[in-house]
Amino acid sequence: QLQLVESGGGLVQPGGSLRLSCAASGFTLDHYVISWFRQAPGKEREGVSCISSSGGRTSYADSVKGRFTISRDNAKNTVYLQMNSLKPEDTAVYYCAAARAPLPGLCVLSQPTYFGSWGQGTQVTVSS
Repeated sequence: QLQLVESGGGLVQPGGSLRLSCAASGFTLDHYVISWFRQAPGKEREGVSCISSSGGRTSYADSVKGRFTISRDNAKNTVYLQMNSLKPEDTAVYYCAAARAPLPGLCVLSQPTYFGSWGQGTQVTVSS
């Protein structure tokens, strides 16, 4: 049974940092493209960042470029999202999603329907 579990969310002040983790069980992430999405109340789910199965390609939404960094540790079967210089508009539930990658360099940022496996989400709140 494929399962993704996010952790690391919480309440942080503007300008602060958080590191989200996405741990997989029931399968190995080596051949999967992973993306992070977020959804704020009343808004559609949006792609935040993606990383290819090889780890060699990453992509970011314009709103987080230069502040967020995605990485993966296949030995730990975990993908991370380091979030720095957080802003109130980053407040949302963050989800990781996985899909089998037909190519090692594939990165899918903004197509939630591409992904068949999702975590339960972790809340990130940026507020003073």
